[in-house]
Amino acid sequence: MEKEIIVQKFGGSSVADIDRIKNVALRVTAYKNKHTDIAVVVSALGDTTDELEALALKLSQDPPEREMDMLLSTGEQMSCALLAIAIKELGFDAISFTGSQVGIKTDKSHTKARIITIDGKRISRAFKENKIVIVAGYQGVTSNDEITTLGRGGSDLTAVALAKALKAKVCEIYTDVDGIYTADPRIVKEAQKIKTITFEEMLEMASLGAQVMQARSIEVAKRFNIPLHVRSSFSKEEGTMIIKETEKMEEIAVRGVTCNKNEAKITICSVPDKPGIAAKIFEEISKQGINVDTIVQNVPHDKLSDISFTVTKADLNKAIKATNAIGEKIGAGEILEDRNIARVSMVGSGMRSHSGIAAKMFKTLADNQINIEMISTSEISVSCIISQDLADKAVKALHKVFKLEQI
Repeated sequence: MEKEIIVQKFGGSSVADIDRIKNVALRVTAYKNKHTDIAVVVSALGDTTDELEALALKLSQDPPEREMDMLLSTGEQMSCALLAIAIKELGFDAISFTGSQVGIKTDKSHTKARIITIDGKRISRAFKENKIVIVAGYQGVTSNDEITTLGRGGSDLTAVALAKALKAKVCEIYTDVDGIYTADPRIVKEAQKIKTITFEEMLEMASLGAQVMQARSIEVAKRFNIPLHVRSSFSKEEGTMIIKETEKMEEIAVRGVTCNKNEAKITICSVPDKPGIAAKIFEEISKQGINVDTIVQNVPHDKLSDISFTVTKADLNKAIKATNAIGEKIGAGEILEDRNIARVSMVGSGMRSHSGIAAKMFKTLADNQINIEMISTSEISVSCIISQDLADKAVKALHKVFKLEQI
């Protein structure tokens, strides 16, 4: 009888120090005792990635992306080797691999590479030798043997992609929270753990600011229908299952409220109101590998208009540089930036069949004297750009008005 394969991913807080690494080793070997083949993906220890990035920024305000990949990928290599050592001390055989060693091939986009293929042969051989396999998350290699990283939260993507390549039964994501909540429990004390959520809802929540999982990893899980179990490294409780949609789940209008404080707004003033101008602006920004989110163009006066859009704070410097360049070419006016914004969003697949969600959201913000700067919607979400100083107040108010504590 063929063994079941399980992929487990442990985040940075789960392996933050030696005691926590020992705790992870105990959890992993407990599964191995159930005659299961296990591939474990680990993130860098605690805040290692942030610390390495800070070192680079002391040397350069704009360090080369290739060298950042070389630097930041070392964090995961350290944690996977330490976990393998801890597992061996418990009397089990384990082997650690880098992304390159297990054949995680990516494109050439440094710092935010996309996985193209995974050759799992070395993992399969290790399973036949009854070894627990530990894989460094967040990293891969190009066809030219250049090390790449998969963007922040990229270890989630490594785990989900491995689950697909190995045909795993389930992919378990271990973190420092015990599941997905209706809001960030650090902001809203009454936030409730959600037992089951759809891929679609989770993808929307992740892309709009819920930091439990990387959005790209949810995309892959959804595409290949890989069940995800988000749970705590520090308790045996069941977490949140992320699965395909069911009819019953659509009955709930709103699943949760999210907040993203990692965005910034750029405004290009006095843009000539001519056909093709917006295309020129955003083509130039796209060439720099920058994702633009909400875009607002006001009604032109005197054949000039203002265009505002949001980007991640990490991309802000690159975006300003590109915007200044294109602004000169098209004869635009001043370029303004605003780092003090936040995106507050309501998410729920039931929004398709429940009207009035947006109106209720806008009224709640108005009742709390919170001004809306920009609005964007999707089929299952409504987002507002507001002042970052008022973000927590907005989340608490919306959670209460939509009675999410009763879910």
